[in-house]
Amino acid sequence: MARPKRQEQRRSEIVAAAQRTIAQHGPDGARLNRVAEEAGLTSGAVLYYYPDIDELVMEANRAGMERFYEERVRMLESLDDDPVLRLLALIDSGLPSDSTDPEVRLLCELGGSAGRNPVMATLLTALYDRQVGMYQIVLEQGAARGIFALTAPSLAIARNLVALEDAYGYRMVARHPTIDHVGARALIVEYARQSTGHALA
Repeated sequence: MARPKRQEQRRSEIVAAAQRTIAQHGPDGARLNRVAEEAGLTSGAVLYYYPDIDELVMEANRAGMERFYEERVRMLESLDDDPVLRLLALIDSGLPSDSTDPEVRLLCELGGSAGRNPVMATLLTALYDRQVGMYQIVLEQGAARGIFALTAPSLAIARNLVALEDAYGYRMVARHPTIDHVGARALIVEYARQSTGHALA
């Protein structure tokens, strides 16, 4: 019974190695030999678990994206039914922890290849739209309960919030000297205050 668990662990290790390879070399540079070297395996061992290297890259992409949608959905479900608390939690969780944040670095590399890779473009567009949907639900809940007085349609505000996450996340990964998690969060919260008519304290 232990064998399936070992296989699952090995697959997870290979996906993590692929993510690190993509972050370093970009998705086009995630060649089999590089992933194998990063994982400490032979190319044959990687192919045993992932016969198609493109499938492995897609899996690395999906695992990296999980943090910014699936994990945030679970986070919202665990919070009190308070639109202010939920909005602030979304903003906080959408930013890199710091300039070395591996999942954000991965997404930045994937984003850079989207213009050349239609599949990647579709996946990243879907992630953006799903994140917008999360924000939109929270904004509309707050407006329906009279907590928020939205200054624009909820869709427009939600799109801007996700775009600000992406922009400041990229600046952090690019090691902008004056933008860190705390500063980026404050800037996005200020936009959210103006857009919701709420102090968000």
